[in-house]
Amino acid sequence: METASTVGDLAPALGSEALRQRLEGRRPAVFLDYDGVLTPIVPRPEDAVWSDSMRRTVISLAERCSVCIVTGRDRQVVQQLMGVDSLTVAGSHGFDIWSPGQGQVVHEALTDFTDLIAETTATLRERLRGLEGVTIEAKHASVAVHYRQATPETRTRVDEVIDDLRDRNRDRLTLVPGKMVYEFTPAIDWNKGKAVLHLIDVLGLTSDDIVPLYLGDDITDESAFRALRGKGIGILVGRPDDPEMAGRTTAAEFVLGSVDDVERFLSNLAR
Repeated sequence: METASTVGDLAPALGSEALRQRLEGRRPAVFLDYDGVLTPIVPRPEDAVWSDSMRRTVISLAERCSVCIVTGRDRQVVQQLMGVDSLTVAGSHGFDIWSPGQGQVVHEALTDFTDLIAETTATLRERLRGLEGVTIEAKHASVAVHYRQATPETRTRVDEVIDDLRDRNRDRLTLVPGKMVYEFTPAIDWNKGKAVLHLIDVLGLTSDDIVPLYLGDDITDESAFRALRGKGIGILVGRPDDPEMAGRTTAAEFVLGSVDDVERFLSNLAR
């Protein structure tokens, strides 16, 4: 049964006896968002490079168990930022999945969205041209509009453009809001949660001795938390006093307060 908690009600994952007991005698399969989990949120997306210590921690963990990156970012961009090609990466909210053992991992529900995304990207570039603090990020199967550095007046203009584009394309595009970002994806029933369940299947992670864990910070990670309810463990990364977490409910069961806490948690798992 689905349940939801406020961020402040979640039990800390670090030092949790309840979490330790659920993992005892079983192998974790770890799914990680990138921005806000493995690296802090930064004003410019291209500057989100993980630390050397986080890189070592994740690689060490991957030697013990399955580790997959599940991100809203373009897959190839994240792989370049990480400088690692030995991890499975699901980019564009799971629309673009690559595994070192299998190459492209394609689900039958996913088709070629090149023309649709190119058209949407061109429209956004034209209508948002010249707006300070606004960045458009074209991806394999989606396009994102970042507005973290924009003024309130500019954000109002961005909202108007986004709302109009959504209303004109309800049968073709889905609007996915995130932390200071809007993203358009193809209008099919697919998200990070479905991508995680697909990866669990194709990577052979379905045995009873495996516990899937998902660590994420964004609203888009909620689909993964919900997908793992009763099957695995969802861990939200964030602080209840963060304005972006205010009033938010989550399907996660545990919480980690920062990227540093994530590194400590993953380091403990790798032992």
